[in-house]
Amino acid sequence: MAATVGGRGDRGGRGFAGGRRRGTYCPEGRCFDYKDVETLKRYISESGRIKPRRQTGNCARCQRQLAREIKRARHLALLPFVSIND
Repeated sequence: MAATVGGRGDRGGRGFAGGRRRGTYCPEGRCFDYKDVETLKRYISESGRIKPRRQTGNCARCQRQLAREIKRARHLALLPFVSIND
């Protein structure tokens, strides 16, 4: 009757299966563009931060490209750096 220390108990394993992650843009071969502000806004949180990869569902390459295009759009004043809360 030893208690498990730091284990998951009855639940076992890690709880998810590994595998290749497919993004919304990867299968179609489309790219992000800094001029497409409506698409970029979907990947920005309400506080104005870029959403992480685990929330967007993008692969690593597409997430890097997305971050680059969001930063480019911010620099050109197409997107705000922070959100203004009333």
